[in-house]
Amino acid sequence: MKRIIFCAVLCAGALFIRADEGMWMLNKIDDKTASAMQSLGLQLTPDQLYSTTHASLKDCVVDFSDFCTGVVVSPDGLVFTNHHCGYGAIQSLSTPEDDILTNGFVARSRKEERPAEGLFVKFLQRTEECTGRIMRALNEVYKAHPGEPTEELDKQYIDSIMGAVERELHKANPGLDCLVRAYYEKNAYYVSYYKVYRDVRLVFTATETMGKFGGDTDNWMWPRQTCDFSVFRIYADQNGEPADYSEENVPLHLDNYARIAMDGYKNGDFCMTVGYPGSTSRYLSSWGIDERVNASNISTIQVRGKKQEVWKRFMDADRAVGIKYASKWASSSNYWKNSIGMNKAIADLDVIKQKQQLENKIRGWYGSRKDLNDRFGEMFEKLEDAYGYRRNGVYAMGFFRETFLRGIELYRVANMLNSMPQDADSTEAAQVRSRMEAFFKDYDAKLDEATMADLLKNFREQVTDRQYWPDCYNVIDSLYGGDEAAYAHDVFAKTICTDLSAVEKVLADSTLRDTDPGLLYAQGIPTKMQEIGGRSRYASTIINFNEHMLTQALLEMDQETPHYSDANFTMRLSYGFIQDYTANGQHYQYYTNAQSLLDKAAKQGEIEDYKLEDDIVALMKEGNWGRYADKTTGDMHLCFLSNNDITGGNSGSPMFNGKGELLGLAFDGNWEAMSGDISFDDNLQRCIGVDVRYMLFVIEKWGKAENLIKELIR
Repeated sequence: MKRIIFCAVLCAGALFIRADEGMWMLNKIDDKTASAMQSLGLQLTPDQLYSTTHASLKDCVVDFSDFCTGVVVSPDGLVFTNHHCGYGAIQSLSTPEDDILTNGFVARSRKEERPAEGLFVKFLQRTEECTGRIMRALNEVYKAHPGEPTEELDKQYIDSIMGAVERELHKANPGLDCLVRAYYEKNAYYVSYYKVYRDVRLVFTATETMGKFGGDTDNWMWPRQTCDFSVFRIYADQNGEPADYSEENVPLHLDNYARIAMDGYKNGDFCMTVGYPGSTSRYLSSWGIDERVNASNISTIQVRGKKQEVWKRFMDADRAVGIKYASKWASSSNYWKNSIGMNKAIADLDVIKQKQQLENKIRGWYGSRKDLNDRFGEMFEKLEDAYGYRRNGVYAMGFFRETFLRGIELYRVANMLNSMPQDADSTEAAQVRSRMEAFFKDYDAKLDEATMADLLKNFREQVTDRQYWPDCYNVIDSLYGGDEAAYAHDVFAKTICTDLSAVEKVLADSTLRDTDPGLLYAQGIPTKMQEIGGRSRYASTIINFNEHMLTQALLEMDQETPHYSDANFTMRLSYGFIQDYTANGQHYQYYTNAQSLLDKAAKQGEIEDYKLEDDIVALMKEGNWGRYADKTTGDMHLCFLSNNDITGGNSGSPMFNGKGELLGLAFDGNWEAMSGDISFDDNLQRCIGVDVRYMLFVIEKWGKAENLIKELIR
């Protein structure tokens, strides 16, 4: 019961900590916090930011397909998000004959807007606390299992309790998605209610050279000139309610949408970002950070580096393959470079030492009080022992997942076929057919064969303990003399798993599961993964519970200091300023201009990521910015910096001024502070945004989409 009381105190309200740090829940912004924000330049009240009874700023911001954020910018459901957020849909709509990924796309009428299959947007209706409900259910579990370890019961039952609450709330709220999420390392719980629209259509995208300008070279770097935006429209039925795609659907009409700020900004101006940050680990222990750096990130860096070398050869050689793998490459490369930057920043900023100092402070706080020592006294010892016990398994599991689940794509096909029931008319078989059809649209067997050969060899070299190897290595060693390339060639030459006909072949002949080399290859992978995970399952349970207790100790120790919860892909607000920065003796100004883009484009013969089409270069050299010129500098600003606190998932998040007007879209962070998911550095951490005026300039001057300009600028 102590935990329930503690959570009630914890969640009573958020106070002001620093203007630049924090991912704050909009429904928890109290008068004191609002007053602090208003003193910095906010002209809105808490009720104008979040309300369940009238229009508020939250209603303009959408969850974009559960991986990004978007903002509604017109009364007819027009949505801005990042180019890289719309990238998968743009790629899916592209063909070698109609390569809109390369050439861009402009819908000059509603009829030309293209349905983006699989995309959806979610509007947050309200967020409510359900901590007491979850804790009461968990306490009943404790009573029913007296004497059993609390941490084991927590791990076993919390997720199922959350799921049961979601189902109950969904029944009571038909037409809404109800999602329960844990906050503060499972010290508090909230439920968010969403209305989901699934008819989303592509309206505008610039060329890939603009939307991805700088590519991997500039990713996570400043200065930037990336025109990272795309435009979609939400459609609904005649009553404005969610509906599957239909030609009868109409643009969603909204009275509340984000107005565009044409007056721009200057260094020091108030700026806030509202969006859906995905995941941070700011409360993680020093042992957890060490594991992230030396056991988890290392596999992402090493395996994806190898995989991307193979992919690039095939993508460069064949444009059709390049289109198929464009979105996969972007996702893989993004987290590959993120992991490299995170490891470097954690070392450069001595983040582990900082966390150890905080842990020593916590030891001193509880050490002199018996009641606190009884609760927290064994916490650090248990964390150290459990992290040490599972270290080798986490290292091996990282390489295993990156190789067999995320690297060699054949497994996805074979695993679906192995799991499919033999009944051709079953719902499950129909679902497999549908998933296979989508998969093979963006698949190349020759590329995958080469990937298999290289990654199997790499796994053997990186994970030398044979207990972590799947069964395919027994075949490779006994029948192919340890030659992974020969094995891969034979598998792909003989397997049925390289095209859509595989589904019907397995349904017609179940014995293929015992003879087909691709299906046999996949069979041993889930078993080995469960075996690796099973060895450290109890250690993981101890870690999860004691990380939760560590967070509780910190929050109790610092009750007078406000603490925001780690990101969990729920709507959050961060606020601060437009701000430049200095790192490693170099000063970086707070915006980039057209000349900086032209300077990089001049190097496109040396750096492929700086390629720009001639007409875009000419447009930038012309310098006719008109109403899009910044009133302070006279330049057209391309990208800009704020000290807002963001992470993955915030991509596409609107960046607002103090009036709640749209300044631009967040799309990246800076290299010097890549440790930000673990530890926020207020001197270095910056949010990189694309200026809305640059976006409008491209829509009007490059896209010549007067229809959109009239809709956007009123």
